[in-house]
Amino acid sequence: MKALITSGGRGTRLRPLTHTQNKHLIPIANKPILHYAIEYAVEAGITEIGIVHGAESDAVPKGIGDGSQWGVKITYIPQEAPLGLAHVVKISEDFIGRDKFVFYLGDNIVVGGLQRFIDAFETNGSNCHLTLARVKDPERFGVPEIKGDRIVSIEEKPAVPKSQFAVSGIYLYDSTIFEAVNNIEPSARGELEISDAHQYLLDKGFSVTYSEITGWWKDTGKPHDLLEANRLVLDNIKEDLSQAEIENSSVSGKVQVGKNTKIINSTVRGPAIIGDDCLISDSYVGPFTSLYHGCKIINSEVEYSILLKECLLQDVDIRVEHSLLGNGAEIVRVENKPSTNRFFIGDQSRVELL
Repeated sequence: MKALITSGGRGTRLRPLTHTQNKHLIPIANKPILHYAIEYAVEAGITEIGIVHGAESDAVPKGIGDGSQWGVKITYIPQEAPLGLAHVVKISEDFIGRDKFVFYLGDNIVVGGLQRFIDAFETNGSNCHLTLARVKDPERFGVPEIKGDRIVSIEEKPAVPKSQFAVSGIYLYDSTIFEAVNNIEPSARGELEISDAHQYLLDKGFSVTYSEITGWWKDTGKPHDLLEANRLVLDNIKEDLSQAEIENSSVSGKVQVGKNTKIINSTVRGPAIIGDDCLISDSYVGPFTSLYHGCKIINSEVEYSILLKECLLQDVDIRVEHSLLGNGAEIVRVENKPSTNRFFIGDQSRVELL
C-alpha cells in the first residue's frame, strides 16, 4: 500500500500567515502539520509516499525533503492549479499504479493514526473506504446519506445536509478510483470534486464502505481549528524539562522545553511546549500554548496560543490568549506619551481589542 498526501491549496482562511508560508508547514505543537500525516503513514508500515504540492512553489519539497528522516521514499507530484481533490488523485495515477493507497489531506490531524482504517478497508474488501466524523457544520464538507449501514449518496457542501456526518480527510482506495476521477466532470466551481468520484463509484455498483471516527479529528483550515488541534495534541505530550534552564520559576503539568531555553522568575503551566533558544522572563505561560524556536516572553502573559518562530511579547499588560502570531511578530509596550495604540499590520490581519 502507498500513501498520497495533499499539501497544496492557497490557505485563504489562514491569511495573512499563508501569504508567506504553506499552511501545511505551520507548526502544531512545534511540529509542521504535514509531519503528522507522514508519521501516520510510517506508523502504518507504508514506505512509499506521494506528496502533491502547488507547482508554483517548492516550499514543501524543500521543507520536507526526500523522506529519509522517516525511513521512507517521498515522491513529489506538482499540481499546476488547485482543481479539486479528485484532480489530485487523477494526476497521481502514474505514482500509484495498480496499488491500493490511502489518500490523506495533509492539513488534517486525527488521533490514533491510520492503521485501524487500513485494517477496516482490508477486512471489508471494498473498492473505497471512507472515514466519517460527526460535525456541527456538515455543509462545509462532503456529506453522506446513510441508510441502514450503507452509504447511498454523497453530496459536496450541500445547502441542506442529509446527515450530521462529514467525509473526513482520510480515504482508502483500490485502482477503481481512477476510473471514477477520469469520468467525472468539473463542478460549478470548476473543480473535480472527490464527492462526485465517490458518487460515481456508488452509481456503478462498486463497494463503498466506511468507518466512523470516534476520537477527535481536526481539519486545520481556520485559525480556531489550528488552536484546537494544538490543544488536542498538547493534551497527549510527555513532560520533558531535561534541557531547560529553570531559575526561580514554577513549572507544572506536562511541559516540554527545548535546548538553550531559559525560564526565569516565571510560571509555566502545561500542557505547553516551548522550543529551542527561547526566553521566558518574569512572565506567565499558560496551558495549551506552543512557543516555537527563538520566542521571547518578557514581563507578559500568554495562554491557549500558538507563536511561531522568534515572536516577542514584552511588557504587555493584558494576557495574550486564543491568539496565533506569525514568524517574527512582536507585541510590545512603549512608554512614549501620549498613550495610544500603534499598529503595523499586514493584509487580512485581525486585531481584537477587549
